[in-house]
Amino acid sequence: MPTLDDVRKKKFEELVRLQQQKGSQQSDEQSQIQQQIEQMESVVKKFFTKDALERYGNLKAAHQEKSIQLLVVLFQAIQKGQVQGKIEDDLLKKILQQMTPEKKDFKISRV
Repeated sequence: MPTLDDVRKKKFEELVRLQQQKGSQQSDEQSQIQQQIEQMESVVKKFFTKDALERYGNLKAAHQEKSIQLLVVLFQAIQKGQVQGKIEDDLLKKILQQMTPEKKDFKISRV
């Protein structure tokens, strides 16, 4: 008959094994997402002018989440055939402004 320590040890080993499996699944998912982002980026970058590419690089360095959102928007537009020719820097600015919600100003008045 197994002792209490044996049961605890077996349960602990099982939990460790399950954690390791979860960790490997998460890293696999992250690598797949990263590959998808890189594929979208390679497609979208072909449509950028030099200035737009520079702006995108700056955005990616400063705001990675926003750059991924921009990639998705542009990639979908390219797939739908809405993008004709190159994406200029001015157009990129307009898209970024549309993506950014307006800030609300609050005025506090003392009574």
